[in-house]
Amino acid sequence: MAAHTNRTDSLDAHEAIPDPPRIAWRKHMRQRVLDAARELTCASGWDHVSLSAVAAKAEVSRPSVYAEFGNRAGLGRALVISETREFLERVARTLYPGLPDTGASLEAAVFFVLTEAHRNPLVHAVVLAARQGSDSLLPYLTARADPIFDAAQSLLCAWLTERFPGGDEELVATAADIAVRMTVSHLLLPGADPQSTAERISLASLAVLRLR
Repeated sequence: MAAHTNRTDSLDAHEAIPDPPRIAWRKHMRQRVLDAARELTCASGWDHVSLSAVAAKAEVSRPSVYAEFGNRAGLGRALVISETREFLERVARTLYPGLPDTGASLEAAVFFVLTEAHRNPLVHAVVLAARQGSDSLLPYLTARADPIFDAAQSLLCAWLTERFPGGDEELVATAADIAVRMTVSHLLLPGADPQSTAERISLASLAVLRLR
C-alpha cells in the first residue's frame, strides 16, 4: 500500500510540473487566437474574418498566427476541431451512462445535438451561414474523411459496442455512420420537430442492428 501511495504521489508531482515558459506562452497564445477567431466568427461569419483581425483581437503578431496555424484555412480547421471536440465531450456525457433503453438513449443524444447546436454560437453561425450558401468552415463539419466526422462515429461505435458486446463490427460501424450522417443532414436542413427527428434517426440507425 505504501509503495502504491508513493508511486501515486510521484505521478501527481510529475503532473503538477508546469510547462517551460516557451511552451506555456505558445499554449496561451494559441488559445487566445482561437478565442478571438471564435468571437469574430460568431459576430460576422467566417467569410468575413481575416488573420489580421484575429491577430489584432488576440493581441498577438500576425506572423505568430501564421507560425502556429500555417494559414487562414489552418486556423479555421483548428477552430472547428477545438469546438467540436468540446461539443462531443458533452455528447458523450449524454450517452454515458445513458438511459437503460438503447433506442431512447440514442434518441436523447441526437436530440441534444440538434438542440444544443442551435444554442452553440459558433456551430449555429456555421450552420446558419451554410443554409444561406456561404461559410467555408462547413466542410470541416461535414466531410467524411475528416477527424471531426470520424471522432463522432468513433464515439458512437464505442458506445454501441459497449451496449452490445460481441455484435458485428461492420454493422455497428454502419449504424454509427447512419446516425452521424442523418444528424448532420438535419442540422443543415432541420425538420419541424427535433424530438421526432431524433426518434427517426435512432430508429433508422438501430434498425441496421435489428435492435428495434
